[in-house]
Amino acid sequence: MIISRRGFLGTAAAAALVPSVAMAQGRTVVAKPGSASIVGAGQPATAVWAYDGQVPGPVLRFRQGERARMVVENRLPQPTTVHWHGLRLPNAMDGVPDLTQPAIPPGGRFVYEFDLPDAGTFWYHPHQRSAEQVGRGLAGAFIVDERAPVAVDRDELWVLDDWRLTQEAAIAEEFNHPMDASHAGRLGNTVTINGRVPERFAARAGERLRLRLINVSNARIFALTFEGHAPQVIAVDGHPVEPHAPDGGRVVLGPAMRADLLIDMTANGTHRVIDSFYPNRTYRLVDLVYEGGPAPTHPRPPLRLPDNPIPTPDLERAERHVIELGGGMMDPRLMRVIQQTPERRDEVVAEMRQRMQRGAIWTINGVAAHGHAHAPLLTLAHGRTYIFDLVNDTAWHHPMHLHGMPMHVL
Repeated sequence: MIISRRGFLGTAAAAALVPSVAMAQGRTVVAKPGSASIVGAGQPATAVWAYDGQVPGPVLRFRQGERARMVVENRLPQPTTVHWHGLRLPNAMDGVPDLTQPAIPPGGRFVYEFDLPDAGTFWYHPHQRSAEQVGRGLAGAFIVDERAPVAVDRDELWVLDDWRLTQEAAIAEEFNHPMDASHAGRLGNTVTINGRVPERFAARAGERLRLRLINVSNARIFALTFEGHAPQVIAVDGHPVEPHAPDGGRVVLGPAMRADLLIDMTANGTHRVIDSFYPNRTYRLVDLVYEGGPAPTHPRPPLRLPDNPIPTPDLERAERHVIELGGGMMDPRLMRVIQQTPERRDEVVAEMRQRMQRGAIWTINGVAAHGHAHAPLLTLAHGRTYIFDLVNDTAWHHPMHLHGMPMHVL
């Protein structure tokens, strides 16, 4: 169940939905313990880990073609890194411990520096003990603006997060509980926009809104419906797409996914934004509350973002690889064994338990990886085109992400 501010601790104070912004090409970002008023003013603060003491971290904003430089200082009680999620950058700047860099020790620092060829909505987070460090609040938006301004009236950002809090607004521990790790992941009970439980978002009649959505939760999948409005999806995971209405009227975002929406605010009054991905857990995320008079009725022309300089895949000469996801609780492979040979049920259940105890919960092509450094799944040639057939032979959803490159879904 999603807990609203009223249901959580009995108050309905308004929440600010405006993240702070850092507009510098070079700056220091500090990962450290802190506290945040996640549930609301006058209620207990939540102990968090945060970039520059903010949840979410400061918005790092640049313009396409610039060079970004961030000095990351680690004041946490454990090592960390920063992964710049979705950006095309040198492998040494990718922030994966033991693979692209040593983890930044407590008291240490690391300089990340790279060019920004693509405009879009990206984000940053640790890749060291991610379930815990992201779950404690370490995440922030990384925005690269187009070379020329986009013709919208307002450019807004919603960093969507999902927290598992106690009744005292403290973060519940056990970040890698076997039940979570073998099922749908660590789903929380408190959803926030820009680090606060939201109540209202101020809308202005007649304006054209660019709304950037980033899902920084560990496991929650969002399916957002904007009642009374007709959003157009203009970018997915940082890259422009042909403007289109979301499938079934819902904007679906798995963990780490982003979507840029174009919304012409032509309504009035109050309208709900509903999250209905989990059918039995549908809830109101926030209200769109109009301020001022009625909106103009004349339609506005469509808007298409300029393409990023992405090479075109050579599909005719592409090499194809099958990547099959397996494992997890209710593993379909083991369920098929039980169906075909019921007498082996105890044996199969014992195998599943042993696999869980070894930490081999999930597999890719039959192999359970441990940590970041392990035998390569594939060795690919530079400059070639590859097609990955992703097969999900599990009972659970699996958002997939390739580091350092975009992928085109066929």
